Amino acid sequence: MLWKTTRYDIDLSEPKVMGIVNVTPDSFSDGGQHADSNSALRHCEQMLREGAHILDVGGESTRPGSPAVPLQEELARVVPVVREAVKLGVPISVDTYKPEVMAAVLDLGADIINDIWGLRREASAGGPNALDVVGRHPTCGVCLMHMHRDPQTMQVAPMEGDVLPQVLQFLERAAQALQAYGVHKDRITLDPGIGFGKTVAQNFSLLARQRELLAAGFPLLAGWSRKSSIGAALQGDAAEAPPPAERVIGSVAAALLAAERGARVLRVHDVQETVQALRIMAFVKRQERDAYVA
Repeated sequence: MLWKTTRYDIDLSEPKVMGIVNVTPDSFSDGGQHADSNSALRHCEQMLREGAHILDVGGESTRPGSPAVPLQEELARVVPVVREAVKLGVPISVDTYKPEVMAAVLDLGADIINDIWGLRREASAGGPNALDVVGRHPTCGVCLMHMHRDPQTMQVAPMEGDVLPQVLQFLERAAQALQAYGVHKDRITLDPGIGFGKTVAQNFSLLARQRELLAAGFPLLAGWSRKSSIGAALQGDAAEAPPPAERVIGSVAAALLAAERGARVLRVHDVQETVQALRIMAFVKRQERDAYVA
């Protein structure tokens, strides 16, 4: 299975690790740590040393309740990083929902557009919408994510009932809309949107039943890293959930379970730990195969 992107055909026969590069002052886990382009690029290089296969650059926090970032501010954050990151020899993804940002980073050679809105946004001032921008680009990869409502309100009134069929239907329709713009199926990956308008129980239900999402026929991206649902699961009888930086082991466990249930891309803050866990899983699977052949 290949994920075709601007410069790279990414082999998804084994799960790939996508390192998160937040060029923001306010992201929930590492806001402000890599907010200027020099520190962001150093972080990119460190993630590559730790084994990241893909880098995902974002200039706007989408944590629950986060305010929208003006277009020019997001461009000022993201463009200098992408301009240099495309020289690092790995696929570069950009986490944005703004068509204008998509167009700018694709012009710089970015490989993947990772959109929490599933390419539903219109451009300002009558410009092309997100589907137009991606549809006009001949080769870029795309990740379509499910989000209920928007970052400002998604956890105020989360989804109700069994979310899996609702998520699956949304993602299938988003993929169909993108294909209608001429984007080939092998350029598309889907993300169920863990934490984006779902309760803790609903998020873990999506993980438990993740294989059902494979029915859409596309590779899956899983983004569990350090999220509040991990904190809630780790809290136990404690008065408070552990802060994001103390959710590493729980995040790696969720990533490994997602990979075991068919996720092909794992979007993470903690690259080295996730890579090591995947290597152990791959080693065990090889032993199982060898034993079966013998």
